[in-house]
Amino acid sequence: MKSIAIFQSDLRVGGIQKALVNILREIDYDACQVDLYLYDEGSFFDMPSHERLRVIRLSPRAASLKRFVYFDLLYALSGDITRGREYDVAVDFNSYQNECAVGALKSRARKKIMWIHNDMEIKLRNEPKYRVLWHFFKGKLRRYDAFAAVSPGIIEGFRRASGIADKPIVPIPNHIDTGEIFRKKDLPVDFHPDPDKLNLCSVGRICHQKGYDLLAGYLAEVRKRRDDFHFYLIGDGPDRAALLRQVDALGLRDFVTLLGNQQNPFCYMDKMDGFVLTSRYEGQGMVIREAQALGLPLYISKNLEPYNPGIGGCADIVEALCEAEKPARKRYDDLRGYNAAITRDLNRLLGLS
Repeated sequence: MKSIAIFQSDLRVGGIQKALVNILREIDYDACQVDLYLYDEGSFFDMPSHERLRVIRLSPRAASLKRFVYFDLLYALSGDITRGREYDVAVDFNSYQNECAVGALKSRARKKIMWIHNDMEIKLRNEPKYRVLWHFFKGKLRRYDAFAAVSPGIIEGFRRASGIADKPIVPIPNHIDTGEIFRKKDLPVDFHPDPDKLNLCSVGRICHQKGYDLLAGYLAEVRKRRDDFHFYLIGDGPDRAALLRQVDALGLRDFVTLLGNQQNPFCYMDKMDGFVLTSRYEGQGMVIREAQALGLPLYISKNLEPYNPGIGGCADIVEALCEAEKPARKRYDDLRGYNAAITRDLNRLLGLS
């Protein structure tokens, strides 16, 4: 019986949080005991329940201030929050927050792993705030024994950005809980898109990385050639107001609807005719696989291909959407082979097989 400690800041709405919940549902509890350490109350997602899954709530302890302390100093001044429990593996699943790193690295674990959720090299180029945080926390990276990357496409960029060349980095894409998707897609919802239109959707945080400002520009070009479409965005974020202003300025108010965060996005997605994503960069883009499971035609930009092996991107999003048609019949996909490979590699990394 293996013992595993996982450290995560919160289970609020987000891709990292959803990825963790999916792992907790999939993990083999016949082979391990899992202690999940959380620095926040509540959960946006439905948490699995198992006698060998223990959730331990910790005080945030002014976590935001710890972001601007050099990690080596923070590490030296911190103690073991697990109170001396021994683990086979400790996982910093968050990878961003210092408190999660301290928890994993100070624990009495034989193996210490950090999850990589994003293309850190491109993120460093694009986001000044992240460059500041990286400056303070990059010292933690050399202390891990191994890393898990949510796609093979982010591994080399991480090595270049971090300078880490001698530690193993295992590609473990995000597990997709198709059972949940198929169960929730049929739940009732008061939402009825126009059946005479090509209804497109996306799911994600409205922020610079996700590129919804780019997509709005593409949709304005599509509008010049066809008017029988509508785009629905499920999600929220800091750039929502700016995006709404852009939608108005481009004359797209009758063609774009922001639905906000939804506890069950799948019942909305299942009513759509296609899924669109034009992120500037990703770690993987879990929503792409969720849309694939629902049988939606995928219209993703070409730059997202390295993060999603086996899924082709569009060289010209505008042209692809102008030519798009309502699918005659959607074919659901349980992603059995995709998920089986993830489970196999995850078990190897955690020492469960």
